[in-house]
Amino acid sequence: MKRLLVRAFLAALLGLLILAGYVWSGLPAREAVRRLARETPTETSLMRQRSREAERTGRKARREKAWVPLARISRHLIHAVITAEDARFFGHEGVDWEAIRESAERNLERGRFSRGGSTITQQLAKNLYFTTDKSLIRKLRELIVTWWLEADLRKTRILELYLNLIEWGDGVYGCEAAARRYYGRSAANLDEATAAGLAAMIPNPRRLNPIVNPRRHARAQQRILWLMARAGYARSAVAGLGAEPPPVEADEAGPDEEPEATASPPSVDAPPPAPAPLPSPEASPTPR
Repeated sequence: MKRLLVRAFLAALLGLLILAGYVWSGLPAREAVRRLARETPTETSLMRQRSREAERTGRKARREKAWVPLARISRHLIHAVITAEDARFFGHEGVDWEAIRESAERNLERGRFSRGGSTITQQLAKNLYFTTDKSLIRKLRELIVTWWLEADLRKTRILELYLNLIEWGDGVYGCEAAARRYYGRSAANLDEATAAGLAAMIPNPRRLNPIVNPRRHARAQQRILWLMARAGYARSAVAGLGAEPPPVEADEAGPDEEPEATASPPSVDAPPPAPAPLPSPEASPTPR
């Protein structure tokens, strides 16, 4: 009996070592993550994935992107994205365990998976180095890279990379390209409503946008405005506050794989005044 237990233990240990080696083999180089503190990537793993998907369907891959420093991004967009995606961004170290617990409870109540508790740093790790394919191995690798990002980069740099690299529609990457495509203005000139409109798209950008599905996008946008007003980032009159935020529907809550329809972006009125300058990274209330 003792011999069987020893063999079982050794087999389990060997299995864990093999699993650890497999997980490690799919990680980016540690130095490549460190270089993100001073270098800007021109392409992400998600961009390459979308290019392959386009090729498989016989479409020409689109890629609209333009880099802008954090100081030239509207504070309204920063507030909207943090409010919608990671309210405790400046307080956690890459993983928000409280958000994961709340998400798990919500999913159990609804009897289905609606949204996870991924932080901005986790989402950035996935965009930079992995794909939208769901697997435990990918999540483990994503978690390791998340810890590396938090160890090597300031919070403001993580946010700058995130806002400039994430997907905002079929072939649209970064807030500058998204602001110009959907609202005809620069990322610096987004007001509360248009910032909420961009933030509302993040969970499902190729379906949940004002071109593909204006009605559902408008409802998701209103929900972000409600959350912004509750956090003190938007005027109550702009948000049209009610007792509760608009509910989240199924396709407003997860990653999507369908390309958006081709259409002209909606027109907007004259752009609002430029926002006040953002504080420098050194003035950040929670520098890293």
